[in-house]
Amino acid sequence: MPHDPALHLMFKSHPWHGVAIGPEAPRRVTVFIEIVPADTVKYELDKDTGLLKVDRPQLYSNVCPSPYGFVPRTLCGPEVARLSEERTGRRELVGDDDPLDILVLTEKDFAHGDLLVQAVPIGGLGMLDGNEVDDKIVAVMAKDAVYGGVDDIGRLPNLLIDRLKHYFLTYKQAPEDRQLACELLRVYGRDEAFEVIRRSQADYAARFAPALGALVAKG
Repeated sequence: MPHDPALHLMFKSHPWHGVAIGPEAPRRVTVFIEIVPADTVKYELDKDTGLLKVDRPQLYSNVCPSPYGFVPRTLCGPEVARLSEERTGRRELVGDDDPLDILVLTEKDFAHGDLLVQAVPIGGLGMLDGNEVDDKIVAVMAKDAVYGGVDDIGRLPNLLIDRLKHYFLTYKQAPEDRQLACELLRVYGRDEAFEVIRRSQADYAARFAPALGALVAKG
């Protein structure tokens, strides 16, 4: 992404395309937070404008367990889907075509989203929504007093991991639904989370680098 300091004086950076993932990625990444546990509506990024929009009211009792958002300049595309196929033996999977989701564990209470956080990935949940890979990276907020020293998801209490699983398996489910809307394929540790992030960066570059190159050439 071309960087012109003058543009930042006039325009807010697009959280997906205009924010750097960070020089230490995938070991430490910048995260754009969309929703926090206190939110009673589901906010998500409007991809065209870069603004947060209301996706839907939270209809049921599910509460997002920690600040949640995405990793800038990533895309859950063919490479991420291929990794899921390799790890699970499933076939004909596709990425969900969104930036890579990430949940950030912290002892602190966040009053709102629409902010950037530095986070350290420690693992992830390999999720499917239909045939779409919708992985959730699990991270800890950098320098957090409680979670900052955790370096792998396997070091979290089992009850906390179960809460994360339960939320992502049920947050789209209506009371009358008999089948889960989403499927959990696996829980993976830090090293695989790093690989998912790398592949999501590759998917992003494959999708958007040609367009960005054309913009640079025009400018």
